[in-house]
Amino acid sequence: MTATDELLQRNTSRTRPDLPSAPGLRVAIVTCMDCRIDLAESLGLAAGEAHVIRNAGGAVTDDVIRSLAVSQRKLGTREIVLVHHTGCGMRTFTEGDFKDELETETGVRPAWSVETFRDTEQDVRQSLERVRRSPFLTETTSVRGFVEDIATGALTEV
Repeated sequence: MTATDELLQRNTSRTRPDLPSAPGLRVAIVTCMDCRIDLAESLGLAAGEAHVIRNAGGAVTDDVIRSLAVSQRKLGTREIVLVHHTGCGMRTFTEGDFKDELETETGVRPAWSVETFRDTEQDVRQSLERVRRSPFLTETTSVRGFVEDIATGALTEV
């Protein structure tokens, strides 16, 4: 059985509550795709409470801004929370090296930014600034950033 087959099998026994598409807490959370991050556990989130946007490193990219703009303008979110974490794999290589690797293997150099970083707290600060400066976001006064300790789940505000 493949992992996808296993997930589909799990899905057949699941019931889904009737929830509105607008998140109950009116918050959008941007975090890393790292499978060790469990926001439901570390923040006590329940289904329907928050929009959760995940990507490698929790980077605030143009696509994240797009999702946040929809979240705010069409679905009523009023707060943004950024959650980066200790031990992030995006700290283990450089943008240039990764792009070189992809270009060597495919013959095409990606136009997109990889968004690697060395200093997690500085990356949170940069992400906060990107959110605050975006002309497409209506709610930028309640934007907070954190680093989650991957071992304990504890959050430290940046």
